[in-house]
Amino acid sequence: MNRALLMALVVPFVGSAHRSRPRPTSLFNGRDLSGWHVDVPAADTSPRLRSPFLVRNGMLVTLGEPRGHLITDSSYSNYRLEVEYRFPGAPGNAGVLVHASTPRALYAMFPRSIEVQMESGNAGDFWCILEDIRVPDMERRRGPRAEWGTTEGKARRILNLTDHSEKPLGQWYRMVIEAVGRTLKVWVNGDLVNAGSDATADHGRIALQSEGAEVEFRKLLLTRLGHR
Repeated sequence: MNRALLMALVVPFVGSAHRSRPRPTSLFNGRDLSGWHVDVPAADTSPRLRSPFLVRNGMLVTLGEPRGHLITDSSYSNYRLEVEYRFPGAPGNAGVLVHASTPRALYAMFPRSIEVQMESGNAGDFWCILEDIRVPDMERRRGPRAEWGTTEGKARRILNLTDHSEKPLGQWYRMVIEAVGRTLKVWVNGDLVNAGSDATADHGRIALQSEGAEVEFRKLLLTRLGHR
């Protein structure tokens, strides 16, 4: 086979492989909240209430109050989400919600979703919000089977696997959430802290919580792992 013919066969193959490699996309442009919308229930009756979500020094910030959610305009499936965040002041509570759909579905506040907990001391817990997921050793990590559920008053929390994955206050955390089909895996600072399967949803929006504590985000990077 002559060299010209060999190159004609090889170059398209190499180019195709290069094009098929997934490329990460930032969900936050560092300037404004384009691609997101805010849902703060208290603003319904207090229209002048300031939003708890803002951009400061190139970071996305949630102030913690008033409480609500910052939700992507687009829905996603089959992806890896890399989140870098920290609590700059006091330790507190927040979360990343995946497969989010119906707004204000629980307690007239939380969208239907599966929450990946960010709360200090509990990073990586799952909270089931009208969606569900299964993990190994479910009764130890969720409580008695008869109490399981996804609505008000039910055992919706599924404990994470580690007690040593978080960093001291003020340092940056790295959380990776991998959603593939109906499986969900979470890493915190390099440790696998939770993994579930048979989720009742496999796609939806992504939401960040304002839930009582100030949180700074410097990275929200999404890599698609396939298409629905």
